[in-house]
Amino acid sequence: MANEVNALTELSTALADAVETVAASTVTVKARRRIPATGIIWSSEGLILTSNHVVERDDEITVVLPGGEELPAELVGRDPGSDVAALRVDTEVDLVAAPKAAANARPGQFALALGRPYGDIPQVAFGGVSVAGQTLRARGGAEIEGAVRPDLTMYPGFSGGPLVNAAGEVVGMNTSALSRGLPVTIPHAVLDRIAGVLLEKGRIARGYLGVALQPVRIPASLQAKLVGDQDEGLLIIGIEPDSPAETGGLLLGDTLVSFGGQEVHDPRQVHALLGPESVGVELAVQLLRAGEVVEATVTPGER
Repeated sequence: MANEVNALTELSTALADAVETVAASTVTVKARRRIPATGIIWSSEGLILTSNHVVERDDEITVVLPGGEELPAELVGRDPGSDVAALRVDTEVDLVAAPKAAANARPGQFALALGRPYGDIPQVAFGGVSVAGQTLRARGGAEIEGAVRPDLTMYPGFSGGPLVNAAGEVVGMNTSALSRGLPVTIPHAVLDRIAGVLLEKGRIARGYLGVALQPVRIPASLQAKLVGDQDEGLLIIGIEPDSPAETGGLLLGDTLVSFGGQEVHDPRQVHALLGPESVGVELAVQLLRAGEVVEATVTPGER
C-alpha cells in the first residue's frame, strides 16, 4: 500500500512540475472585450502564438508575462483558417521559450491544458490524449496534420494555451474554434510552419470556391461518358452568392467530377487543391449536368 501511495505521490509531483515548467512560457493575451485569453512564448526573441479567434482587434493588444509585467504587443500576422495568430513583444526581460515535445503524442497519454486568462496564476485542466495523428480539415479551410484531440475541459480563456505532456513539454496549442467547440491541439511542428509564413508575409493565402459538396454515386449510364468510367463525384448542394463558383457558372445540382485536371470524389480532394498557389488561377472543371458532360473553368478566390 505504501508503495502505491508513493507512486501516486511521485506522479502527482511530476505533473505539478510539468505545469510549473511550461507556466514560465504561458502568458495572458488581452485582445478582446470579453475574458482575456492565453498565449505561448514561442521564441525568446518575443514571438508569441495564440488563437486567432481571441484576437478581436489589430491594435491596443497587451500581453501579461508570467512575472506580471504587462507589455504592448504587435500583431505580426493571423491565419483564420488554422486559428493561429502571431504577436511580438519587445522587452528587456528574458523570455522563456516553450519547450517542444520531442516525440509525437500518443492516445492514452496524460495531458494537461494550461490557461492564464487572468494573468496572476496559471490554471490547469487534467485529462488525456483521445486521438493523435489525425489530419483535420478545419472549418476555416486549413488542413491540420497530426492534430491531437485531448479529452479534457477547455475552460474560458484557455484557447491559445499549450497542451503539455507529463514530461513538461509542449505538444501544441489548444483551440476551441476548429471543430464545433471541441478542443483541438495544433501540433508544434505545424505551428512552426505557420509562424514562419506569418512572420514573412503576415497571412496565409487559401483558395476557395464557395460551394458545399456531397459525395454521390454516378449512374452507370453516365459513367461511360467519363474517362476511366468514374463511379463517384461531388454533388453541388450549395453555392455562396458572388463566389468564384457562381461567377464560373457552376449550378446547384451539378455533379463535379474533375477539378484542376484531377478526378474528385471526396470534398477533401477539392480542399487539398485549393492551396495558396490556386488563388487567381483559372482551373478547368468537368461537371455532369442534366445527364451531359459539361466543361467549365473557375478561378478560386482568396479566403
